[in-house]
Amino acid sequence: MSKKKSNNFKQVIYKLVTDVFEKSHNKPLNYKQVAAKLNLDDPESRELILEVLIEETKRGLLSEPEKGKFVLKQLKTFLTGKVDMTASGSAFVVPDDEFEKDIFIAPLKLRNALHGDTVKVYVYAKNKGKHKEGEIVEIIERAKMEFTGIVKRSERFAFLVPTDKKMLQDIFIPLSELNDAEDGDKAVALITDFPEGTKNPVGTITKVLGKQGEHNTEMNAILAEYGFPLSFPPEVENEANAIPDEISQKEIEQRRDFRNTLTFTIDPFDAKDFDDAISYKVLDNGNYEIGVHIADVSHYVKPDTALDKEAFDRATSVYLVDRVIPMLPEHLSNGVCSLRPNEDKLCFAAVFELDKDANVITQWFGKTIIHSDKRFSYEEAQELIEVKTGTYSEELLILNGLAYKLRDRKFKAGAISFESTEVKFKLDANGKPLGVYIKERKDAHKLIEDFMLLANRKVAEFIATKGKGNQKLTFVYRSHDAPNEQTLLGFAQFASKFGYKINTTSDREVARSMNYLLEDVEGKKEQNVLTQLAIRSMAKAIYTTKKSRHYGLAFEYYTHFTSPIRRYPDVMVHRLLEHYLKNGQSANEETYEKMSLHSSQMEKKAADAERASVKYKQAEYLEGNVGSVFSGIISGITEWGMYVEIIENKCEGMIRLRDITDDFYVLDEKNYCIIGQRKKKKYQLGDEVQIRVKKVDLSKRQIDFSLVQ
Repeated sequence: MSKKKSNNFKQVIYKLVTDVFEKSHNKPLNYKQVAAKLNLDDPESRELILEVLIEETKRGLLSEPEKGKFVLKQLKTFLTGKVDMTASGSAFVVPDDEFEKDIFIAPLKLRNALHGDTVKVYVYAKNKGKHKEGEIVEIIERAKMEFTGIVKRSERFAFLVPTDKKMLQDIFIPLSELNDAEDGDKAVALITDFPEGTKNPVGTITKVLGKQGEHNTEMNAILAEYGFPLSFPPEVENEANAIPDEISQKEIEQRRDFRNTLTFTIDPFDAKDFDDAISYKVLDNGNYEIGVHIADVSHYVKPDTALDKEAFDRATSVYLVDRVIPMLPEHLSNGVCSLRPNEDKLCFAAVFELDKDANVITQWFGKTIIHSDKRFSYEEAQELIEVKTGTYSEELLILNGLAYKLRDRKFKAGAISFESTEVKFKLDANGKPLGVYIKERKDAHKLIEDFMLLANRKVAEFIATKGKGNQKLTFVYRSHDAPNEQTLLGFAQFASKFGYKINTTSDREVARSMNYLLEDVEGKKEQNVLTQLAIRSMAKAIYTTKKSRHYGLAFEYYTHFTSPIRRYPDVMVHRLLEHYLKNGQSANEETYEKMSLHSSQMEKKAADAERASVKYKQAEYLEGNVGSVFSGIISGITEWGMYVEIIENKCEGMIRLRDITDDFYVLDEKNYCIIGQRKKKKYQLGDEVQIRVKKVDLSKRQIDFSLVQ
């Protein structure tokens, strides 16, 4: 047997041996008995099994209570979980069992595991320090095999240096696998081999993205880094392009016709995909008929088609600083499905009769056809609301008044008003940032949001209350748990240092005092720090089939129904709602739970990619300001430094502790500060400081500041 084959076989044996002992209730076994249980009775296999048993005994996983007989040192010391790499090269495994604590893994015990991998870990019997320790014994599933980075080429070989901070190993690239990549190019490499005992994985270049530092190269690199494809496969494009723009008379006859009812859209000025519209009518009894009409994507995108599979894989559109990477091909997202003005369009709608106090008198869900009369930008709609005159101003003012009442009721029920600042860049024709501005949210934004919230809430409520117990209907909800009590108490303690009180006695009191804080802090220097910390103290919203309330919105039931052009969960919701309106049987819960989990994961990746693109533009914007002095707010504290956000442009960088030379500073995690050990000078989260831009590394999207004493 070749050495390579022998090593591979030993790895397989190693993975199976511990299972044999556990299934045998840790009865002492010799190598022949282990071989028999594995159905590997040939002499060569027995010899390898004996080698594995001896090696694992030396490593401490097994013991030899009597000569030639082996047992596991301790049963139930194996856990599965995900690897979380640290900058030092060590890692923590976060167990799948939420009741288990994280397990520390020293660098030599990683067994070539990479960040995010699902692994099996052997946990040592004794703790060292505050964490359990262990070693990885099996890589169950790789999180990713493709990495974005910069090609470094020498005469005889090359490496790809990954831009992912959690990927600590450079990828070895044989010259024959460079595929036209040149030294300094940004590229994508696929890991093809990671030999046991070696430091670096081996890979091949699968895509050359372009020259480092070029705008398009860097944006494409971010997309590739987070696993979003740069284009649609030909079969997906072909399938989309084959869908006609025309609507048949037969289809129109099957729908409720709103083409003669006033309907309009309100979106960003540069939007191209309009997936929601509002219809408005005054009824004879003085009440209002308000229709929330949503692009009927599920009419065009059918299950098990190439188009549907691609949309599911992407799960969401991605919004970078200068572009949208759509979930659906342009023919659908900007064309057939988009609710453009003066065109007949197919929709799935939630139509409500509201009285003058915005109480829902009746509701109806079903398929509609609309003809949008006007495409408003937020700015245009806001101007009509403010000046109170002009075409459709009366309708907008009534809708705005109803929205205010819906909003007020939501906050009285315990919703929390998170209004974090959104940074936008003014870019030149080449994508270079010329300036930074803060996007304001005014009544026009909130008007649309409140009617979308109403539709989402009522659709979820309709399905959740339709079937109970064993008759409950599988559905996709947008769930938001109550915050962790300790995390919330930590935030309350920190907010109190600024004079703000958070009452944690009940959910409603938490919401009430949090809203007071968010209102009081508006316009103050600590606004962004406190808002971001408040958001971090909350649980993360997810998609799930489990019926659970939305804590942040104070809704008992909530879903995402209103954006199927850019979110796959909304497509699932449309399909399920249509199925149940036709009295269909409950869908398979396990299937939809897996799809919901995937959607939540992709949503997080999209948010991370968006943040990375903002970080890159911030670095690019400050590249010409190295040496300049700014006022900033301390926005984050870590054991190696403190993050500072510049007040005037919201760009964030780090001051490293080693660069603060007037004392030796250490982290006080509990009080969100660093403290000098001799002079006791303290820098706390939220403090205003003067900084100088010290260094900008575009390739790492990293900004370093120095403190102006």
